[in-house]
Amino acid sequence: MISTLIAGAVKRRVLAIQEFTILLADSLRQAFTPPRYIVDTLIQMDVIGFGSLPIVLLIGFFTGGVLALQTYRTLSTFGEVGLMGKVVALSIVLELGPVLTALMVAGRSSTGIASEIGSMLVSEQIDAMRALGTDPLRKLVIPRLFATLFTLPLLTILADFCGLLGGYLISFYTVRLTTTEYWTSAYQALTYQDVTQGLVKPFFFAILISLVGCYQGLHTTGGTEGVGRATTQAMVVASVLIVVVDFFITKFLVGIGF
Repeated sequence: MISTLIAGAVKRRVLAIQEFTILLADSLRQAFTPPRYIVDTLIQMDVIGFGSLPIVLLIGFFTGGVLALQTYRTLSTFGEVGLMGKVVALSIVLELGPVLTALMVAGRSSTGIASEIGSMLVSEQIDAMRALGTDPLRKLVIPRLFATLFTLPLLTILADFCGLLGGYLISFYTVRLTTTEYWTSAYQALTYQDVTQGLVKPFFFAILISLVGCYQGLHTTGGTEGVGRATTQAMVVASVLIVVVDFFITKFLVGIGF
């Protein structure tokens, strides 16, 4: 009995991975061919990008501030408080900025995508769309994919800046570092490879955030209760995949010299 349940669970997971891979391949294949729904993409850019802006800036600012406070405790032990800007800049740009921004956008947008598309599925709007000759993949999935790809890197850049700003305020008013000391240390610490690594990750995270939400929405079952389950699963799966993919991207980039 137990072995049957385990086998069934494994089969469902393998099937889900297969279906998600097919969705990913179809989306990337059709992304650059007409018809293109430009208006839908712009609307989703506003919803996903501008709608996530306040929380991303807030998280970035206070993350930089907390990081500066914790870093000060360690650096003061060794008398190297002048390295505050360097530590904050590397931590924010390389890891905390991209990952926390992706997690915040996943919590807000991936769940919203799953809820919206799931509601359309259970109310048979997607079936009506197919009956009218409209491809749901092009109409629903690809605009959300492009919108996330365009906006997440920009949100990451703004989050990085706010994180550096939060670290600067703590360094200036608490540690008593001068403006020149902090920003010079932060600027000199960042290399081209560091900035590139921090900006490459959001593109991969954007694909995960958008397509996980779309996948969960398109595979919603069980009516309105199923919409709730799909929303929760979208958040959990997207968050886990972001952390896992971040590890492998970092390992790859470090392995090739970035």
